[in-house]
Amino acid sequence: MKKLILSVVSISTLLFTGCSLDNDDQTNTGNTGGDITSQNLAGNLTSDLTLKSGIDNTLTGALLVKDGATLTIEAGTRVKALAGGTDVYILVEKGGKIIANGTAANPIVFTSNATNPQPGDWGGIIVNGKAPLSRQNGADSNSASEVNTAILYGGSDVADNSGILNYVKIEYSGARIDDEAEHNGLTLNGVGNGTTISNIAIFNGDDDAIEFFGGSVNATNVLVVNAKDDMFDFTQGYTGTCSNFYGVRENGYNAVTSDPRGIEADGNLDGNTPTDVEQSNFTVNGLTIINNADGVNLSDGIKVRRGATATITNAYIALGTGATMSDFIDLEDGKGGSTASTVITVVGNAANGLDITDVKNAPGATINATNGTSGGADTSVFAWTGYSF
Repeated sequence: MKKLILSVVSISTLLFTGCSLDNDDQTNTGNTGGDITSQNLAGNLTSDLTLKSGIDNTLTGALLVKDGATLTIEAGTRVKALAGGTDVYILVEKGGKIIANGTAANPIVFTSNATNPQPGDWGGIIVNGKAPLSRQNGADSNSASEVNTAILYGGSDVADNSGILNYVKIEYSGARIDDEAEHNGLTLNGVGNGTTISNIAIFNGDDDAIEFFGGSVNATNVLVVNAKDDMFDFTQGYTGTCSNFYGVRENGYNAVTSDPRGIEADGNLDGNTPTDVEQSNFTVNGLTIINNADGVNLSDGIKVRRGATATITNAYIALGTGATMSDFIDLEDGKGGSTASTVITVVGNAANGLDITDVKNAPGATINATNGTSGGADTSVFAWTGYSF
């Protein structure tokens, strides 16, 4: 969910200044105002840091990867975040990098350190890049990060490289600042297509699972389980290609916002920026949206609005027993609908009351909807997560 009213996070987590760590003992070797260690990951990281597998790595506050610094995380590493809500997160700033390159056998896991972990225990991972946003007259633009208004993202470098996230699991994130601003599981702000986003699993988040604020980054093989709000969210001029996205709300997961969706796509930030800007124009190849939560309503299977153009192929949408969905496909909105250039090819499983004729299409886009029981994302690529489909 995107909001324009932004909040500043607790300043206390930003008072550290970082320096490089010794990779053998993961102990800060500097004396610049606070120690960053594997057991106290918080502060301004100004030089390279490697987190190793097989030892305790604890995120205790806001870890800001500054311009010129690289945070490298070895395959198999487990990072436990202090259940501190909005003050605990990783933010890679413009010019910084994160290299979290796990493997199917040894994925990287970011989770809560709580004894009884809950959605929203911590703030998740935020990556800020230099790629274009919705902008007027082709001019460069910058936007303030939703969780910290002093930190900007966006620019003109379509091929900007913020690093690698591969075979990464993110759990119990998405803490809320207030009703107007919140963290997601993975937030990609103006991230360029030189960045690798692949084989990502996001479990039990308190807001959106993954959100693209502008940028051109491509993403492949993303699994979302139990997102309180939107599974997949696109806004602010996003122009990348997404492949093999699977989102499911399990029976028994009853936490919802006022308008949870499978896909929520906006051309710009909530329709409040000028209409003569370059809007979101993105592609999704292979998409599954399933609501299995008995008694829980999903507002829309796919919602595209406010000047956005989407090309969605091989999509599959289904309901479990007792679950509901207000709209199968909705391309309309009070602040402007999708464009006529949107094309959606989708199979809907009409069992359990799903109405595949429930399509709102005032823009006159191309929607090819058929009844069936197959299609969508390939679940076999998610075997590394251990999730049972």
